[in-house]
Amino acid sequence: MVKTLYLIRHGATQGDGVKRYKGSLDVPLSEEGIEQIKRVALYLSKVIKDERPVVYSSPLSRALKSAEIISDNFNVKPVIVPELRERNFGIWEGMSFEQIKERYPEEFSLWANNPLKYSPPGGESTIEVRDRVMKALRGLLHPFTNSPLQIIVAHGGVNRIILCELLGIPLENIFRIEQEHGAINIIEFHDNYPVVKLVNGVCTV
Repeated sequence: MVKTLYLIRHGATQGDGVKRYKGSLDVPLSEEGIEQIKRVALYLSKVIKDERPVVYSSPLSRALKSAEIISDNFNVKPVIVPELRERNFGIWEGMSFEQIKERYPEEFSLWANNPLKYSPPGGESTIEVRDRVMKALRGLLHPFTNSPLQIIVAHGGVNRIILCELLGIPLENIFRIEQEHGAINIIEFHDNYPVVKLVNGVCTV
């Protein structure tokens, strides 16, 4: 049996006009983000049709609200998985790129040159996030006991890590994978062998 995972990034959030490291801050969806996820939910309801997927979500409200909008179409409730939360950016959370470069130039340079191992002060490294996310993912995917269809609603950083790991891409290249707000990624598992069918699909209508 082919098992399918729909990996979704949450919709746009309030205050997205300035690029900031929001990380583990609990920032709500904006009206635009809600509309983005409504389009995702409509798409999923068309491709999944009459089947009932299991929906998992990060505990952060921008992901959980997105998961709830999607779940409503299937008359299910999302299951919160704490390990799917976004990376903790420590003292940089809520700050813009320019603010960080101005206030923490040395630390920002270390982060830019080695995002794999370096963690922002008080935050998590990519490796630390990878370890918690992939441990949780293995638990959710194996053995797909509840349904051959699963939906995970998470974050840009989390989704990139999952895609890198499933594709065998070195984590040093994590930022070569784009994840727009409301992005849809589709992964099929053939006897536990992952085949990535879609990356960063965006519903425009």
